[in-house]
Amino acid sequence: MAHPMAKDAYSRTVGDGHSIGGTDDVPGGRRNTDSLPRDRAWRPRAGMTKAERDREQNRAAGGVTKRVVHSDGDDRAIATIVLTPRRRSGRVMASLQWTDAGQRHRRPLGEVTHPTRQANLRAAWSLAAETGLLVGDQEVAGSWASSPGTRASMLSNRGRDTKPELRLRSELHRAGLRYTVSARPVPSLRRTADVVFTKYKVAVFVDGCYWHGCPTHGLTPTQNRDFWVSKIEGNVKRDADTNLRLVDHGWFVVRVWEHTPTTDAVTLVRLGLAESKDGRAARVIRADVR
Repeated sequence: MAHPMAKDAYSRTVGDGHSIGGTDDVPGGRRNTDSLPRDRAWRPRAGMTKAERDREQNRAAGGVTKRVVHSDGDDRAIATIVLTPRRRSGRVMASLQWTDAGQRHRRPLGEVTHPTRQANLRAAWSLAAETGLLVGDQEVAGSWASSPGTRASMLSNRGRDTKPELRLRSELHRAGLRYTVSARPVPSLRRTADVVFTKYKVAVFVDGCYWHGCPTHGLTPTQNRDFWVSKIEGNVKRDADTNLRLVDHGWFVVRVWEHTPTTDAVTLVRLGLAESKDGRAARVIRADVR
C-alpha cells in the first residue's frame, strides 16, 4: 500500500512526475537520509553578482515583468524564486520571496525535481503563476508606467541596502554604534525605518531625492506627470505623518537625504542619541533643519 501523502503546502508534483508528500515513499514513511540533492539542482553559481542573479531569475520567469507580485494595497514588488535543499529527504523545495515595506515575505510553492537549477527555477515560476500572486503582463502594461519594462525597472529599485544607507551604516558601525536595520520602531505602526536604535528610541530614515520630493534634486517625469506629482506629494505627506506618529510614541526621528554627506548624517544621528540619553523631548531632526 502506498504511503498516504501529507496535506501540506509541499504536496505537489513537478518535473519528472513523481508524487511527493509529507514523507518519502519508503517503508514506514521514514525519510531517506542518504539522498542529498545535487548542488547543480539548486545552488547558484559561486560569485554571481546581483545583476547576474536578476538575469537568471528573468530568464527563468520569462522576463522581469513576469516577476511582479501583488503586495499590500496597490503596491507591487519584484519577487524571486528561492530553492532550498532538504538535506534529510533529498528534495529541492521552491518558494516565492519578495520584500514589502522592509518586511520579507516568503510563500512556499512545492517540490521541483529537475536535475539543474535553471530548470527548477522555470518549474518554480510555473508554480508561482498558479498562486494568483503574480500581477501579469496585462495589468503591468495598463499601470502608471509608460511601459511594462519601465514599471518593472522602477519596481526593482532597492527598498533597502541602498548605497547611501550602506555608507551611513558602515560609518555608524565604525563609530562603535550598534543598531537594527530595516525595522519598525513601533511594531503596531506600519512604518519601517532604515536604521533603528531601539534602546534610545531613535529612528533614522535615508530618503531618496526622487521618491521623497527633495527640494534640491527632486525631478518630475514628463510622462504621466499628474500621477507622479500626486505620488510624490503622497509620499511627502506620509513622511510627515510618520514623523508625527513616531514622536507621539516618544521616538526621535532623524531624516537625511541620500545626498547628505555621510559625516553630516552621522552627526545628526549622534545628536538624536545624545538628546535621547539626556531625557529631552522627542522630536524630528532633519538634514536641512537642525
